Amino acid sequence: MSTIQDHGYFSGGQWKQSSGNTSFDVFEPYSGKLMSHVANCGAEEANTAIEAAQQAFPAWAAMPPAKKAALFLKAAAIYRQRSEEIADILSRETGSTISFARFQQSLVVQNLEAAAGWIYNPKGETFPSDVTGRLSFSIRRPLGVIACFTPWNGANILSWRAALGPLAAGNTVIIKPSEFAPVSAGLMVARITEEAGFPAGVINVVPHAPGGAGAISDAVFASAHVRGINLIGGVQTARILAERAGRTLKRTVLELGGYNPLIVLDDVDVDFAVRTATFGAFFHQGQICMNTRKIIIARKLHDEFLEKFVQRARKLPMGDPSNPATLIGPLINKAAIEKVHKGVQEAVAMGARIETGGTFEGQVYQPTILTNVPYEATISNEETFGPVVIVEPVDSVEDAVRVANRTAYGLVASILSGDTYRGLELAPRIQAGVVNVNTATVNDEAHVPMGGVRDSGWGRTGPDCMNDFTDTIWINARHSKNEEQYPF
Repeated sequence: MSTIQDHGYFSGGQWKQSSGNTSFDVFEPYSGKLMSHVANCGAEEANTAIEAAQQAFPAWAAMPPAKKAALFLKAAAIYRQRSEEIADILSRETGSTISFARFQQSLVVQNLEAAAGWIYNPKGETFPSDVTGRLSFSIRRPLGVIACFTPWNGANILSWRAALGPLAAGNTVIIKPSEFAPVSAGLMVARITEEAGFPAGVINVVPHAPGGAGAISDAVFASAHVRGINLIGGVQTARILAERAGRTLKRTVLELGGYNPLIVLDDVDVDFAVRTATFGAFFHQGQICMNTRKIIIARKLHDEFLEKFVQRARKLPMGDPSNPATLIGPLINKAAIEKVHKGVQEAVAMGARIETGGTFEGQVYQPTILTNVPYEATISNEETFGPVVIVEPVDSVEDAVRVANRTAYGLVASILSGDTYRGLELAPRIQAGVVNVNTATVNDEAHVPMGGVRDSGWGRTGPDCMNDFTDTIWINARHSKNEEQYPF
């Protein structure tokens, strides 16, 4: 039997209890068992963490790159040593299958090791000058304290991804993890960095109970020390944060959701398309921002593809996420189940056909394939965040492009073709921040510029976000012995 854990919040290198010793409970999505008691933070705790981050900032910004890199590599080594323990926590808290939880740990290690190199990325430039004897150049300077808002779905890897760029650039961070995964999406980061020897105050974590995000956000936006926001989350939250950031002139990077198309051209191998679609649509129960939401397929391949796709979906093992054989685990909570099922039922009422799935047991929703879904149905144009995908046949490449771009989102897309160059030629026409050719929509690497366009956000995570979280400072100096000539 797993022991119920008590967790404080992490500020200034210390574990603390919230004001009044208030806490909230976290339950396992699959079993419903109580997993942990977590400190419930509010404005007071957030301000304490912000102050700790501000105090730590000058020394962290000035620390030599090699010393910072050594800390990142030490954290990566700890993850390797404790990967099974961490994967178990992640699986229990978020309902992630144990295989995906282990995969997340490998991604964290890759990102930490890559970030050790990003530390050397900030570079200045030298400029010629029309003034004789003038030296002109620029440097990059970290902003200060960055607030990272992290989600529950890829809880561990995404919390690191939100924090690593700002940290590598020389900023300190305060992490506000999702209330549905406070340990995996934040407190675990604090534990590892504490063990790795990161200086006190460089990383601070303030969890909160459901409905308690507002008090922490208020403190973040009221503080002059917080100079940037890095959000990985939903578009509605992003609109609120971006508006408030605009009023307070805080810089933002927003990696949001997506309505991600998979285009299957008429020259592709159908079995390959089925394997790619199955992974893209149903990996992590469809709870990844990069999951395939709509398969846009050449009509001549439609019937064969659909038959094989349905057969494959029906064979996916569902149930207990701790079982290594399980591929479809639970959704994060009851509200998620209700939202997904409501979307499916609405589509059916409007004329859609369920080819397979459409039902659930407990919090496990069956892999669901829909056809004949009208565009007016919510599920046809809004992010589902469950194991539900639409298959839509088209008659031409032009139709495929039109359907793919018929969304307000623009995170990722994939194109499958028997001719790679045909896919590459088509890629720039798709309105997405990431376009994959002959691979699934769920696809990422530590060193690439990951992010969306349109309602899927702006800015990029990975090394590119270091430009967002540093200032360019122009420095010029006259070194000639001749005196500067002024007009008066």
